[in-house]
Amino acid sequence: MKNFKSFNKLSRKSSHRKALHRNMVTSIIKHERIKTTSAKAKEVRRTVEKLVTRAKTDSVHNRRVAAKSLYEKSVLNKLFVEVGPRFMGRPGGYTRIMKTGYRSGDTAEMVILEFLPSEEEATGSRNSRKKS
Repeated sequence: MKNFKSFNKLSRKSSHRKALHRNMVTSIIKHERIKTTSAKAKEVRRTVEKLVTRAKTDSVHNRRVAAKSLYEKSVLNKLFVEVGPRFMGRPGGYTRIMKTGYRSGDTAEMVILEFLPSEEEATGSRNSRKKS
């Protein structure tokens, strides 16, 4: 029975799971889109959402807290310079999970985890569709 389990262990030891988690969080911020399994995406999404919320306010404390979850300094800088300000007007929900099908080897459900476009990009694309 699943009574108030705080996270999915993903059938890995804690050190492997933490390394996998940090690697995926770093990758999503670096590339802004990753393809992974549904279970991993749902776990990584929680951390990414919290980091983007922290990145809205650029302070030494927030940078140090975010650095615990990331591997590269360049990705940390990108988080606070590009990604955080992009979602300044949005109260949450910075990522989306799109299902892509099943992996052929073990039929695991595969998804794409990506950041949403900024408000300007989204409204610009809608306006261009209406005109044509």
